[in-house]
This record gives sequence, C-alpha cells and structure tokens, in this order.
Amino acid sequence: MRRADRLFQIVQYLRGGRLVTAAILAERLEVSERTIYRDIADLQSTGVPIDGEAGVGYVMRGGFDLPPLMFTHDEIVALVAGARVVRSWGGIAMARAAEEALVKIEAVLPEAERARVNDAKIFAPYMGISDSVRALIDRCEAAVEKREVLTFDYRDEHGTPTRRDIQPLGLWFWGKVWTVMAWCELRQDFRMFRLDRMSDVEAAGRTYRPAPERSLAECLRQIEAKYGPQR
Repeated sequence: MRRADRLFQIVQYLRGGRLVTAAILAERLEVSERTIYRDIADLQSTGVPIDGEAGVGYVMRGGFDLPPLMFTHDEIVALVAGARVVRSWGGIAMARAAEEALVKIEAVLPEAERARVNDAKIFAPYMGISDSVRALIDRCEAAVEKREVLTFDYRDEHGTPTRRDIQPLGLWFWGKVWTVMAWCELRQDFRMFRLDRMSDVEAAGRTYRPAPERSLAECLRQIEAKYGPQR
C-alpha cells in the first residue's frame, strides 16, 4: 500500500470520534506500530485534528473531513463505467478493488453528486470469463509488479505446445481476451501470450533486472514502428 493511501485509511478509521489504538491501525494496515506513530505525527503536523498518544489511542476531533471530490457528470460516468468493466472482466482482486473504489468515491462526493454514481446507464455484463483466468490476471499483475519470472505451458493458435519462461511486462485487455506482454526467454524476443492458453503457471523462483532492450517502452516502440501509433 502506498503511503498516501495509508494516510487516507488512517483518517477514515478515526472518523466519527472513535478511539483507535496504534496496534489496531497497524494490524489493519499491515505495518508496524512505529510506522503508525510516524504517520499520525505527520498527519497532526499538516493540521489534521488528531488527539491521543502512544499506548493510549487516537481520536479525531469532530468537524474535520476530507475535502469533497468534484467530478463532472462525464467524469463520474467514466469512473463508473471503468469500474463496472473491471468488476465483470478483471481479475478477482482487481474486481474487488474496483468495487471498493466506487464505495469510497461515493462516500466523499457532495450529496448532490452521489446519485450520479448509481444513475450511470453504462453496463458491462459478465459473459463467462473463467475464474481460472481471473485468478491468472491477478497472478500476472503481481508478477509484473515484482519483476518475477513466470514459467508455464503454452499452446499457440495451432495447438502446438511449448514450455515458456517469461519476464512479464504488462497486461492487455482486448475485449473478452486478456494477454500478457513479456520478454520470452525461449525466443529471446517480445511475445504476447493469451491467458486462456496458459496452464500450469508457476513462479520460476527468480526475478529479472530491468534492461532497456527488454523493457515495456522498447516493446511499445517496436509495435509503433511496425503498426503505427497505438493511441
């Protein structure tokens, strides 16, 4: 969790005049109590009215709230539409996060704007993406973040099987089909793999170091050189 997100969560936990201990905050946010003490001190230094001390607990005085988020109608529609697409077509953890994001956005919107969240007439019906693929989306996303080499069995469009070790660089959603863009160690080149053709996906037990010639930026440069701008 990013520090900015953690500070936001601390404020949320302290809203409503509840006394909350550093131990509880540390457990919920999966950090040390020492980190919570530093975060509380930083929030207090910026004017957030938090009272309390280490070993006793903290409470936020009434009258403080985060400033309301101001979105236009089109921005709200875009946010809701994006979250609904992710909820129906994204990974399991990704879908859960999209749902939580909508709840948080609605909670801090001015009351006059809240109805627009549920009033957006754009939908993304679930059409059968398998749970195994949804779990694999999350798995690949985590591997991209950690620079983790993945190994798996793959069947191409002709059904030809190979065993691949890849350095995953990013995920692409093509509408019903997800792919992972990667540096393929077998082919020593960039390759795109459909998640629904991957099986027995495992961590190879090693990470890879970033290299300009194997980076996502270089991959996109080659794609644009061949097919033109992709925006």
